[in-house]
Amino acid sequence: MILRRSFRAMGTDVQLFLATEPDPLSNALLDGAEREFERLEALLSRFRPDSELSSLNENGRIHASPDLLEVVELALDARTRTSGRFDPTVYDALVAAGYDRTFEEVTQDGRSAALPAGPCGGTVTLDRSAGMIELEPGVHLDLGGIGKGYAVDRAAAILAEAGPALVDAGGDIAAIGRPDALGWRVGVETGEGTITLGLEDCALATSGRDRRRWRRDGEERHHVIDPVTGRPAETDLLRVTVVCETAVEAEVLAKALLIAGEQAATAEAEALGVASVLVTDDGRTTLAGGIV
Repeated sequence: MILRRSFRAMGTDVQLFLATEPDPLSNALLDGAEREFERLEALLSRFRPDSELSSLNENGRIHASPDLLEVVELALDARTRTSGRFDPTVYDALVAAGYDRTFEEVTQDGRSAALPAGPCGGTVTLDRSAGMIELEPGVHLDLGGIGKGYAVDRAAAILAEAGPALVDAGGDIAAIGRPDALGWRVGVETGEGTITLGLEDCALATSGRDRRRWRRDGEERHHVIDPVTGRPAETDLLRVTVVCETAVEAEVLAKALLIAGEQAATAEAEALGVASVLVTDDGRTTLAGGIV
């Protein structure tokens, strides 16, 4: 039997699936996974003025909780590993592009200030032993994508105590175990239709320019910022889906490959052995990293 739970968190629809019979333990774990999303959103949201992240962005320095320390450290490590294509210091570039509030509240067309020129990549100092995070003056963090991946991984680990589980937060997915011989079936949109992947003990994420879009001063903009330019990324890829060990890692690589563009992303996915579905602006689909 597959137990299901749906709710809204982190600006998206979240679905929990648990392959077990209903009993006090399974119900308690579903409740716990939902509470974990709520707890982490209260810490990591840049849209909540009372969040721990907002306090860091406002004050530039904070004695941080273990979760904020962990997510910021993961984000900084990802910046290094992706040569800066994934960067948590894109906050101000996102705001300048028009993504200055939750997407549901973003005006779809209007005027805005000029976009900043030049790279992101501000200095973030993290001291694990002291539990401190300090930002270079003028630097602010956005942890939206990686924070969501972190919450997905945490929720899946909670549910797995009762059996095979899957957590889906707006396309960020973690699957633990399998409900049957075929695994957890997940549809992935391509340029020609949909392919189905069977997931087991892995995670999936999609990054794209086709969902969160708006216009400013007659120019189309989107939420994937290229840290090199500080502007919405200009790439020949429309959407990238990757399968990794964790939702955090899938979030990082999906965004990094999208910014890289088709040729470089295909080569990188093959070199890393990361199963990837790359969809180009003209509707072509490339399968890389072991997907056949």
